[in-house]
Amino acid sequence: MSLSNTITRRAVTGSLLLLTPQQVRGAGDEKLKAAIVGFGGRGRQAAVDLLTGDPRAEIHYVADLFEDQLENNLRWLQDANRHPRIQGQVKVTPENRFMGFNAFEKAMASDCDLVILATPPGYRPQHFEAAIKANKHVFCEKPFGTDPVGVRRFMDAAKESERKKLTVVSGAQRRFQKEYVETIDQLQQRRLGEIRALYAYWVGTPVIQQPKGRNPKWGDMTWQHRNWYSFVWIGGDQIVEQHFHNIDVCNWAMGNQHPVKVTATGGAVWRPRDEVHGNIYDHIAADFEYANGVRMSSYCRQFPKGLATKIAEQIVCANGVTNGRDLGTRDSLNPYVAEHIALTKSIRGTGPYINHAMAVAESTMTCIMARESAYSGQEITWEQMMASTLDLQPKAFGYDEKMKAPPLPVPGEYQFK
Repeated sequence: MSLSNTITRRAVTGSLLLLTPQQVRGAGDEKLKAAIVGFGGRGRQAAVDLLTGDPRAEIHYVADLFEDQLENNLRWLQDANRHPRIQGQVKVTPENRFMGFNAFEKAMASDCDLVILATPPGYRPQHFEAAIKANKHVFCEKPFGTDPVGVRRFMDAAKESERKKLTVVSGAQRRFQKEYVETIDQLQQRRLGEIRALYAYWVGTPVIQQPKGRNPKWGDMTWQHRNWYSFVWIGGDQIVEQHFHNIDVCNWAMGNQHPVKVTATGGAVWRPRDEVHGNIYDHIAADFEYANGVRMSSYCRQFPKGLATKIAEQIVCANGVTNGRDLGTRDSLNPYVAEHIALTKSIRGTGPYINHAMAVAESTMTCIMARESAYSGQEITWEQMMASTLDLQPKAFGYDEKMKAPPLPVPGEYQFK
């Protein structure tokens, strides 16, 4: 019997009451039934991490836009030679494989306790909102959206998840990496004094999902989904999709505060202006300012392979400097597994209650704020982001839906709304 059928909710005086983790402590032997929405490379690995971290968790439902992707990744997950320890936990029957643009709705309507959201980030606000309405606990891959309208929609659902005491764990795995956790705790206890400045870097190799180009059988929308990293509406650009991690650490170190304004610059130097490389930049540098005057300098860049790389944070305090990890203890536990252990313990009430929805949503908005500053050439404030009408989502969805990607943003021509 799964947790959803026993202790996660009950009817009281005609209304639905969600039990808090504190009320269900001691139910640690109950199974957790999970659904995965977005069964690509990240979704399948999140499944492995969940099942590795909790032997009483099971995958019962999978949903994806593309049948070939779903079936290929399910075979990968069910490969006993590759994943021998988790085979008894993969229980996806043919009728519980959902395909199409409404596949997420079928997953939410199931009896699962937990939903893993691992589609491209453009869908995150819609899917998270649906999960919370369905009273599901959530593992939500980062980032939490690609535009201000979507992130504010996510924030509204985040408030509801807190009210319902639902567990929400994000794919910001540094928040579960022991050396980061202990170092940030030391910083917040002022071991090195007040924070004076922060630096965030993601300089790495490019993500090219479809190097051979477009299959002529694919319509516009299918193509952009298959090559999602290269399109702003669905991927968010590098600063949102990857550099998020470093910016989130800095916001976390600042006590889960967000900057109040930013000025950024960027562009595309080596990325060709073609369909494969889409309409994103290959570098953005940003100067953020927090409400107390502390500044964060962030820099993300994608170089071709073989050139410089740097993925790191640096936090300068009154009495010393830290890289965000060196005041803590190294742990052999994989942080991608650690976050799922913390997730299931929170759901069962055998560990601390966790809901990172709002904090990680604010880090997502921080990243989008810098992107919009770089695209427009303007200083952008938090207040502008919270009032922005920028909504990048298509108005219609279909495999053959025609949709022309906007051109590469040019400061002075691109207008922030």
